[in-house]
Amino acid sequence: MKFTDFNLSRPLLNALEELGITEPTTIQEKVFKPISAGRDVVGIAQTGTGKTFAYLLPTLKLWKFTKSPNPQILVVVPTRELVAQVVEAAESLTPYMNVEIAGVHGGTNIRPQRARINAGVDMVVGTPGRLADLMKDGALKTKQLKRVIIDEVDEMLNLGFRTQLRDIIEFMPDKRQHMMFSATMTSDVELVIREFTNYYEKIEAAPSGAPLENIEQYGYQVPNFNSKANLLELLLKTNTDMQKVLVFAKTKKMADALFERLEPVFEDKLGIIHSSKSQNNRFETVDKFGNGTITCLIATDIIARGLDVASVTHVVNFDLPEVAEQYIHRIGRTGRAEEKGIGIAFISEDDKAYQTQLESLMGKELEILDLPKDLVLSDELIPLEIPVEHIPFDNNKVKQFVPSGPAFHEKKAKNQKVNKRVSRSEKMMKKYGKPQKRGAKTTNKKGKKKR
Repeated sequence: MKFTDFNLSRPLLNALEELGITEPTTIQEKVFKPISAGRDVVGIAQTGTGKTFAYLLPTLKLWKFTKSPNPQILVVVPTRELVAQVVEAAESLTPYMNVEIAGVHGGTNIRPQRARINAGVDMVVGTPGRLADLMKDGALKTKQLKRVIIDEVDEMLNLGFRTQLRDIIEFMPDKRQHMMFSATMTSDVELVIREFTNYYEKIEAAPSGAPLENIEQYGYQVPNFNSKANLLELLLKTNTDMQKVLVFAKTKKMADALFERLEPVFEDKLGIIHSSKSQNNRFETVDKFGNGTITCLIATDIIARGLDVASVTHVVNFDLPEVAEQYIHRIGRTGRAEEKGIGIAFISEDDKAYQTQLESLMGKELEILDLPKDLVLSDELIPLEIPVEHIPFDNNKVKQFVPSGPAFHEKKAKNQKVNKRVSRSEKMMKKYGKPQKRGAKTTNKKGKKKR
């Protein structure tokens, strides 16, 4: 099936032709008709299967020009990077349409975003927190909204956006169409979906957790951080096929430690990105990785969903994620658009439990390769690998009572006074030195008191 069979408008077809896209992916093909018919849709599809165009194409087909400055389409995504990605995708589909698109997210000044929306927009793409703020202060008016799209619902929950999603619901008009997309369908995801709609059509492009067929997966059993870093350095130096490599670490501190270890070797060819980096730094690093200036990018899971970089050749799991589904999202950064990709996992003793979980999820085992003969293994642990000793609290230990003492100084004389009622005679005695009495009352001849 081709996009020409989709009954798309000529402006959208022209845009697709310029992009060089002719055939839809599975999820794009399955959701197009129900969305175009106005039904609520929940799409289950893995990262890298074309979900963004899956909801943008039918939504833009249904869009109609109005003179209202208020948006008709709202897209909610979990990260700033994904905001930029969806805005870019929407703009690439609308060069021949008069659609005004705005992206809003936290971590930056809200005033320019408020001004942009007040100027009039047709589509708003944003993160839940910033969207809720704009709705609460009245800048983002929702009375004209016809379609609400929530992308990466499961990641929304992982990042703790349930409250913000509920805030957004409060501002929604009664009549609206919902499109929700998620890589996994858990009970929590279903509960969130049902807060928006109870009448939806569930469309699944592939079973949740199924590995992508065009991604080869391998593993190495490596004991510790230094040995893993030595292996990654060796692979990057000797494997010429590793042209654009994305490396996932489990924490920001681990990512920083790996960057410090490899930066002297690869210099400007190495980059790092995580939530503690500034917004400008994150966008600049992603741009450099996309255009090939940076060939190896170290990252945390914050961008496992929001990074859309073409032609990533390898994804390296420096640490396995604790949640098995996250592994699928990670390796989904490669093997996109029918290209081949390779996923590599470094497995320490602590990672083996996670390895069992992800293999159970995928229904297949990772192929474990032999370590290179010239790899230097290390027994030295870095501080991040050394368990922190926790001293248990002793409930039987009685807290010693120390009685409190007097104030640290005497009160001043004026502050030692106490309120005492003073009679008039006492006042007169103090003033004149002798008691003073009121004289006898006198009267005039008529018996009246003298004044």
